[in-house]
Amino acid sequence: MTELDAVKAALKTQAVETPSWAYGNSGTRFKVFAQQGVPRDPREKLADAAKVHEFTGAAPTVALHIPWDKVDDYAALAKHAEELGLRLGTVNSNTFQDDAYKLGSVCHPDAAVRRKALDHLLECVDIMDATGSKDLKLWLADGTNYPGQDDIRARQDRLAEGLAAVYGRLGDDQRLLLEYKLFEPAFYSTDVPDWGTAYAHCLKLGEKAQVVVDTGHHAPGTNIEFIVATLLRERKLGAFDFNSRFYADDDLMAGAADPFQLFRIMYEVVRGGGFTPEIAFMLDQCHNIEAKIPAIIRSVMNVQEATAKALLVDRDALARAQAAGDVLDANAVLMDAYNTDVRPLLAEVREELGLDPDPMGAYRRSGWQEHIVATRVGGTQAGWGA
Repeated sequence: MTELDAVKAALKTQAVETPSWAYGNSGTRFKVFAQQGVPRDPREKLADAAKVHEFTGAAPTVALHIPWDKVDDYAALAKHAEELGLRLGTVNSNTFQDDAYKLGSVCHPDAAVRRKALDHLLECVDIMDATGSKDLKLWLADGTNYPGQDDIRARQDRLAEGLAAVYGRLGDDQRLLLEYKLFEPAFYSTDVPDWGTAYAHCLKLGEKAQVVVDTGHHAPGTNIEFIVATLLRERKLGAFDFNSRFYADDDLMAGAADPFQLFRIMYEVVRGGGFTPEIAFMLDQCHNIEAKIPAIIRSVMNVQEATAKALLVDRDALARAQAAGDVLDANAVLMDAYNTDVRPLLAEVREELGLDPDPMGAYRRSGWQEHIVATRVGGTQAGWGA
């Protein structure tokens, strides 16, 4: 097998999970801009996700968000997904949109509120059992807005207690994925603000607890690829939430703001042995002004392009330059790969998989957008910006 054949073989195995909430209406804190044809229920979200997978061949799973995707029969929803050629993926919890969580959820000073939050998280594990999902993703909006508002150390103790209770409920083949976020909606202290805090809790919990890196959840100038490399080295990187940001957690299309950063991240993934099914590659985006399905297709393609470039890095040449201390040559090796136009390569990969080489064009020609606009009235709101 040639090196190019190996790259193509790797690209054929790539899978990017799409989020159910990206298909529904969403917005900013100020306004939700409704679009025609958006899904009205979880089944219609899956129908749209099936189109993304049909035209990219790389989006076989869909993440759920509870209660936004609440149904009476989760096993039936999983079967419906299977009939569409999909699987239900990560189950995302929601402990931030109930009035009771104004001062936090599992970190709240009131034990009754902490119990309410824990019951929800345990319900999410029940849903995982019903759907066959392997991963529970926790993003906690917990934190404080003012100095002295609460005991910072005590909140960490409450967090550890809640996480331990959830971890103890997991099955042998299930994982707890802990996400961190620098700020928002807590502006003075956030209870899981960075990868170090998430890592410390996951390390204490055990092997089934791993860290989620959301590419939008960092301060400007943060070297995210360093974080990725470190977590891979420690075998604690469980998943990515891909999106783009200019300022903070903007949730824009992956690879839109800084495609070079996405390439650098994916190189560390490839370099660190993270290009495996054990690392969940997920999108976490809200498409507020752009058409949703095409935006998700474009995001999957952007991740594929960054991955293809990362796979093309001449690692032997890079190692030689690094060993020789040749700064310019080492950088040039990376830049040569990044500046390679991989679109023809990915078109070949798609044709070899029996797909249209142009996913965006194929979607436009499919008539699906016109169909959903004509047949769906009163689409749901995803939850973000509600």
